[in-house]
Amino acid sequence: MPNRQSRVGALWAVVIALALPAIPLGAQDAPAPSCEGPEHRQFDFWVGTWEVSTDRGIAGTNRITTTLDGCVLHEHWTGAQGGTGESFNVFDRRTGRWHQLWVDNRGGVLRFTGTYAEGVLAMAGESLGPEGHTVLHRLTFFNQPADTTVRQLWEQSRDGGTTWAVVFDGLYRRKP
Repeated sequence: MPNRQSRVGALWAVVIALALPAIPLGAQDAPAPSCEGPEHRQFDFWVGTWEVSTDRGIAGTNRITTTLDGCVLHEHWTGAQGGTGESFNVFDRRTGRWHQLWVDNRGGVLRFTGTYAEGVLAMAGESLGPEGHTVLHRLTFFNQPADTTVRQLWEQSRDGGTTWAVVFDGLYRRKP
């Protein structure tokens, strides 16, 4: 039967072994993934401070910043009627798709996924309506000429995609 000292020594050996990172013998240090590729910059046309209007006038202001080493676009929305919200937008290198998570000061949460092509980021998502039915969403960002405006079009369908209604059609004008 092992003595107390050898049991304590064996216990410490196990603790140390568990505390060390598991590195396979002969493993090379792989570079950490980064967000420096061109696909991660596709949505940078939205970065900036904007005044946003619709056909009914000023809708609000929006400030889009980059964070987390340039991997995430962070939206800071302030509506003219007092609503506020934020979104986090990221390109997933594994799937080749963009993702947006939107949250607001009224408890709203929306998730979108999509792709970028030729100056347009087209995203889609779904949520539950007030009566528990599925609402489909399309969210499209258009990079306008001269990099001074962006159009955002948000549409919804409450009948499985047969018909679509415009929820928001905003023109972003870059603030100096």
